[in-house]
Amino acid sequence: MDIFSLQPIKVVQYNINTEELYSYLKDFIHMLYFRHLLVNPRDRRVVIIESVLCPSHFRDTLTRVLFKHFEVPSVLFAPSHLMSLLTLGINSAMVLDCGYAESLVLPIYEGIPILSCWGALPLGGKAIHRELGYQLLEQCTVDTGLAKGQSLPSVMGSVPEDIVEDIKVRTCFVSDLQRGLKIQAAKFNIDGSAERPSPPPDVDYPLDGEKILHVVGSIRDSVVEILFEQDNEEKSVATLILDSLIQCPIDTRKQLAENLVVIGGTAMLPGFLHRLMAEIRYLVEKPKYKEALATKTFRIHTPPAKPNCVAWLGAVLVSCCHLALLTACINHFLSHFWSTSGHTWEPFCVQRVLQPNRPHT
Repeated sequence: MDIFSLQPIKVVQYNINTEELYSYLKDFIHMLYFRHLLVNPRDRRVVIIESVLCPSHFRDTLTRVLFKHFEVPSVLFAPSHLMSLLTLGINSAMVLDCGYAESLVLPIYEGIPILSCWGALPLGGKAIHRELGYQLLEQCTVDTGLAKGQSLPSVMGSVPEDIVEDIKVRTCFVSDLQRGLKIQAAKFNIDGSAERPSPPPDVDYPLDGEKILHVVGSIRDSVVEILFEQDNEEKSVATLILDSLIQCPIDTRKQLAENLVVIGGTAMLPGFLHRLMAEIRYLVEKPKYKEALATKTFRIHTPPAKPNCVAWLGAVLVSCCHLALLTACINHFLSHFWSTSGHTWEPFCVQRVLQPNRPHT
């Protein structure tokens, strides 16, 4: 937030000049360190979870802010997809990050991201918000203290995105496969022969102390279908995984298909994972994928955290395990050294090397 204009400012921007971005990041990180964390940046290593699509100039500017202005001891940029695997203790998986601006899939095999097989679509929370805001203005009414049943545009020109997001989180859900296909058929039906399934109940959403928004039930289960509706190129969130799997080396596909990891805030919608798995099993029987993929077994892992916090939890493990990793490296080196010289070797703790005069048990 700008302290002079008291207007919120979007910190993560890619279309502004470097100096302006430097200023925004400096103020934002200063607030994090000295208002919320209350720690000295010189005493703390920094682990940054990044997207593989993050522009290099943003990464360079952020690094310059941390080293030049805050003088942090070290900075590690870690891909969010790779960090998610650390929470599960696996090193190979197909990771789908369904976030706000986009859905991004990246296969990781033996701890190495296969960058040539990534895929992305502009389908995420932002697309749902856009569709939900449009449907609210088109179909919903508002009760006020003066009159009831007024059209939403006559009461408020547009719905703020924070209200749209709250309505999505509180009222919307993902239908199962059969119901979703019927909703899509009724939506794109031209001759009117397809019949829409019975909608869920309407919901009254309080806008403030005097206004009540009537959310039509048909909106609650239809706006999320935008994630699974295939466009003219037959692309959806489910096809992202299958298309990326086809691009992977053939000897890695079975292991990747049996280790699916889904992260991101949009994946927290009720029914999302069940629908995603049903879509994959439905699409894999179509000729396009049936001939290209021999595997028919797909499994989704359950991470030990909410989908929007899985990558963060993995970064926490990385930041806490630097001493353990150093111990493993030293033990591996000494094991190889003593085995080649014909002597026996006993593993030891790094603390005994770093602090030789300190007694240990």
